[in-house]
Amino acid sequence: MSEHDANARFIRESIVEPASIARARAHAIELGAAPVSAAVGSQIAVLAAATGARSIVEIGTGAGVSGLWLLHGAPQAVLTSIDNEPEHLAAARQAFADARVPATKARFITGRAADVLPRMNEASYDIVLIDADPENVIEYVEHGLRLARTGGMVLVPRVLTGGRVADPVQRDEITSAYRSLIQETQESSAVLATVSASGEGLLQLISVDND
Repeated sequence: MSEHDANARFIRESIVEPASIARARAHAIELGAAPVSAAVGSQIAVLAAATGARSIVEIGTGAGVSGLWLLHGAPQAVLTSIDNEPEHLAAARQAFADARVPATKARFITGRAADVLPRMNEASYDIVLIDADPENVIEYVEHGLRLARTGGMVLVPRVLTGGRVADPVQRDEITSAYRSLIQETQESSAVLATVSASGEGLLQLISVDND
């Protein structure tokens, strides 16, 4: 086992996931909703806490795992979560109820993100998490940067696509989209960008004011 693999395994095994999130994870796997890993979940919780987030948008509800991690880090926040799968939204609502998240702290919207996002208010959110429709990830990040306030964060899990992004031989549409997203945001003067390799990868963007 390489040093990198050993480190990744140690980090993965050291994370203690709250029981309510572990239950939501199990249900997500049953539904085929592909939850974020605990490694990524714990990162987004820390980022939510560090920013003191009060208004969060999540694109891709799944069965509620990432949303619960975000509110675990920022229990004072209000989460708006968008998904076009009614079954997933129902599972998320139940997971939030089981975790005793107040109904006033979570708003669930059924619909396609491409239809919902253009109607949302600009520069109004502390965190925008994007975990849906990887073929549209660049479009969703553009929306996310519009929705995030100056200093707000846009978070994109799964950006390493199981190691495919780092392999130049892989040129499928989704891998190429994530690779382009990482490269373009690194080069952009409009954002500060970094990628965490923990878990399935997490792209972290902060909108900056260049005026």
